[in-house]
Amino acid sequence: MLYKLQKSEITIASEVLADAFTDDPLWGKIFEGVLNGYKKYPLVSRLFIKYYLRYGEVWASSENLEGIMALSMGNQSFITTPRMILSGAIVPFMQIGIKAASRVSIAFDPMEKDRKKYMSDKPYIYLAIIGVSTNNQGKGYGGKLIHALIEKSEQENVPLYLETETEDNVRFYEKYGFETVKKTNLLVVDLPMWEMKREPKNEVI
Repeated sequence: MLYKLQKSEITIASEVLADAFTDDPLWGKIFEGVLNGYKKYPLVSRLFIKYYLRYGEVWASSENLEGIMALSMGNQSFITTPRMILSGAIVPFMQIGIKAASRVSIAFDPMEKDRKKYMSDKPYIYLAIIGVSTNNQGKGYGGKLIHALIEKSEQENVPLYLETETEDNVRFYEKYGFETVKKTNLLVVDLPMWEMKREPKNEVI
């Protein structure tokens, strides 16, 4: 059973995700050339967490917050300015800085367009972000989160959709039945991105 994140735990959860994405190529490119850019990783995490606490769900592997994932249903996955304001996500977005914030917007825009293209005609669950703190990686916490996500998909009979930026992650998700819909290259950051989907199989994983 997963633990539902509380608003009072946003700061701690943001640090967990920031730690999990320490070596992530996309986050590294977003803050490339930004003074002490790595120190702003928790702001990106906070942006996602605050947004999806209002327009989706944020879960932890347990009350100890070893791993965190944020998800939403269908069109609520699309981050708009009004939604950012209402959720409070606009604050960390602005704190990231103009240069990094611009890269975030430009990099994520084509992914959102593809998601609308491939998924707009059906309900689906979007996995916005998932990460396990470095000290807890390899202990099954990521698998626990994914299993719960798949169980939700099977129970509700809706597909799962996500984007990921490394081949290792692609192989991880393929083990759970995800298939690549499209491989693209993100503008500005010049990095590959795999857009993946998993259809419900009417089975428990």
